[in-house]
Amino acid sequence: MNASEIPVALLAGFLSFLAPCVLPLVPGYLSAVSAVSADELGRPGTARRVVVSSVPFVLGFTAVFVLLGVGASLVGGSLLRNQFLLEQISGFVLVVFGLAFMGLLPWPERLVGAGLVQGARSRGSRVLLGGAFAVCAAPCIGPVLAAILVLAGSSDTVLQGAALLAVYSLGLAIPFVLAGALFARAMGAFRWLRDHYRTIQFAGGLVMVALGLLLFFGRF
Repeated sequence: MNASEIPVALLAGFLSFLAPCVLPLVPGYLSAVSAVSADELGRPGTARRVVVSSVPFVLGFTAVFVLLGVGASLVGGSLLRNQFLLEQISGFVLVVFGLAFMGLLPWPERLVGAGLVQGARSRGSRVLLGGAFAVCAAPCIGPVLAAILVLAGSSDTVLQGAALLAVYSLGLAIPFVLAGALFARAMGAFRWLRDHYRTIQFAGGLVMVALGLLLFFGRF
């Protein structure tokens, strides 16, 4: 795993948190995992409970994303033994996903698997709820997640691919836990970021395109 991929994966996780299909649902997920009503989030005495309850939820979606990273690494390594050719293909695909993230190419943004969320809630498992969240959010955050999976697929080892997705999950987990600990202040800041999401999205897409071109031309 290249050192420059770590901040990119972390930033990608944060961008996924700000996605229109994720950020508005954060209060609902915080309430579901902590059994604290949405109206009481941010009140004195609730922060610790919400943060502690969020840990299994974070572990649940991290497990799903890391498994995807392992799968991407295995597929990339088995299909192409030529690392240079693999990086060229990965670079091209990364450019395509970057353009899709910028809104210059069409991308389906449907939520799927809502029944998984209901099933996890009925079982009372925060870990399963986190896993269901990862599956449901995947179509909406698809270009960003797919871009990180492409980087994982071009990694030298499966461990590096898994580590890259773990960093991506960390980028998604940090703002989620912060929202639980500092709900009112954090959600106020996140709302400002949401209002400027198009600018952030375009800049993020440019970064993905630049990384893809660097990979394609062997300059990464």
